[in-house]
Amino acid sequence: MNHSRTAVKYLMLSLALMITLSSNFVFAGQENGASQGKAKLPGARPVIHAINYESIQQALDALPAEGGVVMLPPGNFEIDQPLVITKGDVLLMGAGSATHIHNKNEEGKDAIAIHPPADAKLPNGKPDPKPRIWRVQLQNFRVTGNEKSGRGINAKWVQEIYIHGVTCSYHGSDGIFLDFCFEDPRVSDCLITYNKATGLNLIGCHDIVVSANHFEENLDALKCAEGFNLCMSGNNLDDHLRDGVIIENTYGSIVCANMIEECQGRAITLDKECYGITLSANVIAHNGSGIILDDAHGCAVSANTFTLLAADALKIGPKSGRITVTGNNFSNSYIGNGQVKRRTNDLKAAGLTLDKTRGVTVSGNLFSSVRPKAVEVIEPTTHVIFGNNLLIDVESDHEKLTESIIKNTLIAPAESVKPEAKPSEK
Repeated sequence: MNHSRTAVKYLMLSLALMITLSSNFVFAGQENGASQGKAKLPGARPVIHAINYESIQQALDALPAEGGVVMLPPGNFEIDQPLVITKGDVLLMGAGSATHIHNKNEEGKDAIAIHPPADAKLPNGKPDPKPRIWRVQLQNFRVTGNEKSGRGINAKWVQEIYIHGVTCSYHGSDGIFLDFCFEDPRVSDCLITYNKATGLNLIGCHDIVVSANHFEENLDALKCAEGFNLCMSGNNLDDHLRDGVIIENTYGSIVCANMIEECQGRAITLDKECYGITLSANVIAHNGSGIILDDAHGCAVSANTFTLLAADALKIGPKSGRITVTGNNFSNSYIGNGQVKRRTNDLKAAGLTLDKTRGVTVSGNLFSSVRPKAVEVIEPTTHVIFGNNLLIDVESDHEKLTESIIKNTLIAPAESVKPEAKPSEK
């Protein structure tokens, strides 16, 4: 009796598996007319499976005007012309890094181009002078290029673009370029690496979210120009050949809770009339220099950890002012008991440079064992409040500040070395 029940159970499981596989096969073939019946859900459109087409571009071209989904199977797919998307409400989705699109073009052409159609028209039939497409998503695949190829992903005038879980590497230009995709662009959980220009280049974008991405060994990690409301948080930036984050002619933004390490140039720079930006709670470690405010006003630099910067952990330049510097830690690799973690040839650790600036609050910061000075003042620097700061084992120019308030500053020597604890006699 028990054997009969077991046999029936296995038979039922086998039938269920056969039904599942059969339904999946029918679903995958729907766009080629292989289904046994029409979809019952009103308004539904079949998913386009690229495996049923001779090229990925053919699958994209099969999308109706209303948009839809193109599913990419696992596999290696070589292209020598850009994959072009000119419709909105489109999702291009792969099977993770098992879906690999490789651009072998050596004439500077991009891998994926997303833009409105060249013949876009208004509802009255006239040519659209400002064409846009909306809501394009790229998700879960890998796209690579070569030193002579163009950009990995090049999107222009795409509103509410969403790039998620994409690996974008080894391109001859930018990894991802968003050109006036100004309405709510989002880039999250991507791996953006080894591109010859900028990893993520944002021009004319607004209300931007860049979150939980990895950037490694691009020329620069991220550039945001002529935009506003950048929210960049929770990213890891490492080993860039020039700069980490470049922000120009942008306002009302926040760069927070990022790890920025070993950029050969600047970790973060604000230039060309930036204002109203907060740089907070970042770890800025072992870069050529740290945060450089070349042309910035009304900005806050708070709760950052600056460690092992070769020069200028924080520099406020002549064209910058009205800056708040609060609650930051400027340090070397000191680990207690008179010891440092780094080797003797890797001890550089810079402090704050005030370069002919005006209107700065420096409060509640700690400067420890940074060189050559905790605070370097390049005159004329005026109208600075320097208060409630702790300086340990440093030299400092803060007394040179003129037309300023200097108070509640504690200057302390290096800690005395404690004797090693004796082993217990027990």
